[in-house]
Amino acid sequence: MPADLSAPQVSFVDDPARVRAALEAVAEPVVGVDVERADADQYFRRAALVQVGVSGHCVLLDGVTLTTMPELDEFLGPDRLAVLHAVENDIEPLLAKHVDADRVADTAIAAAMLGLPTGLGPLLTSVLGVELTDDKSTFQRADWAARPLTAGMAEYAAGDVVHLPELWAELESRLEATGRRRWYDEELAWTLARAVEDNRDWTRVKGSGRLPPDQRAILRSLWEERERLAREHDIAPNRLIHDDVLRDLAVDPPRTEPQLVRRSHRRRALLRRYAADLLAAVERGSEAEPEAKSTSNRWTDTDRAIYDALRERRAAIAEGLGIQAGVLCPSKPLWAAVAGEPTDGEQLCALAELRDWQTEVLAEPLWDAYVTARTPAEHASGPQATDPGASDPDASEPGASDPGQSDPGQSDPGIENPTARSA
Repeated sequence: MPADLSAPQVSFVDDPARVRAALEAVAEPVVGVDVERADADQYFRRAALVQVGVSGHCVLLDGVTLTTMPELDEFLGPDRLAVLHAVENDIEPLLAKHVDADRVADTAIAAAMLGLPTGLGPLLTSVLGVELTDDKSTFQRADWAARPLTAGMAEYAAGDVVHLPELWAELESRLEATGRRRWYDEELAWTLARAVEDNRDWTRVKGSGRLPPDQRAILRSLWEERERLAREHDIAPNRLIHDDVLRDLAVDPPRTEPQLVRRSHRRRALLRRYAADLLAAVERGSEAEPEAKSTSNRWTDTDRAIYDALRERRAAIAEGLGIQAGVLCPSKPLWAAVAGEPTDGEQLCALAELRDWQTEVLAEPLWDAYVTARTPAEHASGPQATDPGASDPDASEPGASDPGQSDPGQSDPGIENPTARSA
């Protein structure tokens, strides 16, 4: 049944004394929840606006004036289901407002398990026949901390949540009908666990693996100092100094603060404030023990042949299931599976850190592909080695993340994220 296409009633709340009463207007067993952020230049994720909605009504809670939202935390208790889209984007800013929903559902994960579009706009159109605003890109770039909100911004914010309860009801029904509800449950649990992990690391700077050990030591020292400064002053790390500049400084270390500042082609005024700290980091890195490269990155032709065979078999199975190959199993974990020299399909999947549902689907066919590829390749290949880090094997797959990104909240470059909000 198509969703109600009439414009919902919207209530904007910026007074703590009015929050509880406002939420009573949307006190249904299942509610849609979303967050609009205004933190692109900051280290920590912040909710500029929190939307809570049901069909026909949406409450907009002002994250600028409401520093915490205990009433919303109580509202999203065990008797109410909060439906979000791409929950990993919203967990951190909600927690910063002291909001921790007891029960959540994620329509993006459900869509991925069903082979449906994972962007909210296309998903709503496909499942419910709902068309959101045509000017989405404008509102995605909008300053959500600006007040007052324009009528268009309020309508856009409401449109992101008022259809979520009905969308979830339909997706849940399809998950049950296809026998994929357990797939979804496992993915949701895994996503929620990872959403609160800090997986930032200096080795995620693009190109770090190709640097010699002495330059890697400088890069690590610079990255750690940038991280300290960014957290202390709440600045997005790449706004302070970009990953590419960090790598350049490690390759050709500056000797003076002006030299360091001139390496950056933007935001030099900001960088100039912290140049002394970063130059000291260069000096510490130059004197530190070299950072040895991992020896596991050297691959033989046999390894490459096995890896390619695993990817091809995985892609064929995903096509048969009607889901994206990166949803069934990302490519990069398969590197670990090959490097671990498994003895059976279960161990192969364990090395790739696959969930139970993935193992059930993939253990037998991937092991067959592994054995088949290994036998002839071992006879034909020589000791020539290749470096799997020379190219990103996930680059052409949906959800692959840029390994050069290092701002907080960026997804792990080894895990494809098909639920990223891309409506």
